[in-house]
Amino acid sequence: MKITIQTTVNADLDTVWQAWNTPADIMQWNAASDDWHTTACDVDLRVGGQFSSRMEAKDGSMGFDFSGTYTVVEPNSRIEYSLGDDRQVQVLFEATEAGVKVTEVFDAEDQNSADMQKAGWQAILDNFARHVAQ
Repeated sequence: MKITIQTTVNADLDTVWQAWNTPADIMQWNAASDDWHTTACDVDLRVGGQFSSRMEAKDGSMGFDFSGTYTVVEPNSRIEYSLGDDRQVQVLFEATEAGVKVTEVFDAEDQNSADMQKAGWQAILDNFARHVAQ
């Protein structure tokens, strides 16, 4: 099952692309709620390159690594990657009159409901839009 989320970011395409792919930026926006944060991030943005983000509860009670391998990189346009469990993710960047539309399409996992997954990924995408617009 595929899940699709999107937002429009009030910024130019170069700014959006850089904020999406720069570890210092990622560590500022990559959380679904205020009680979580990203404590480490690595990005090797090329086909076959890998990325990793360490996401942790701010109270230290739990954390996990989110990582994968890039399969498609088209600058300012598209990123596709495969997660460690072979789920696929596609991220599209499209300049519009209102800003840059960012669309993510990802394979759902089996442990949480589709609604919960969609809400969590959308919250992170909304944080991204707010971060870039600042």
